Amino acid sequence: MSSVLILFAHPALEKSRTNRLLLEACRSVDGVTVNDLYEEYPDFDIDVDREQQLLLDHDFIILHHPFYWYSSPAMVKQWQDLVLEHGWAYGREGNALVGKKMLNVVTTGGPRRAYEEEGYNRFTLRQFLAPFDQTAHLCKMIYLPPFAVHGTHRLTEPEMHQAASQYKSLLTMLSTDQIDIEDARTRQYMNEFIID
Repeated sequence: MSSVLILFAHPALEKSRTNRLLLEACRSVDGVTVNDLYEEYPDFDIDVDREQQLLLDHDFIILHHPFYWYSSPAMVKQWQDLVLEHGWAYGREGNALVGKKMLNVVTTGGPRRAYEEEGYNRFTLRQFLAPFDQTAHLCKMIYLPPFAVHGTHRLTEPEMHQAASQYKSLLTMLSTDQIDIEDARTRQYMNEFIID
């Protein structure tokens, strides 16, 4: 069994039908810890020791957040700035996270086609997530393809439940070691975890 840490960050969860369902789905998976950053730190005063211990205790690190202004909500940046310290997470002696796996779980208001080079936003989702990929690389972690739920403003109730079910399936596969991240077919499969 692998352990999965979800760093959840949504500053207005009460307004997000999709993220509430996704969050509900992941709480029922064995081996998954949900760390709701806005609930835990409403004043942004992050307990660095607590957060670092959570990272040490888990194999997979998931940054779950809505896609705000082509990035993440402010809490995620605050968390990165404080928790991923030089000499601990990166740098010559910063080896605490070596080999851990990281991925983003994001929701977007825009449809999938808006996140294509020819689309409205001019860049793919993976291109927008490059800073997270590089952060994982700098911290000697393995960055995995994102799980994305697009077009959340237009999703029907059954479509939202389908997204939550697929998210739960992904988490179950991660926590029960059913995904071989070195396998090219698996990486392609993970790339298909995109709901539009």
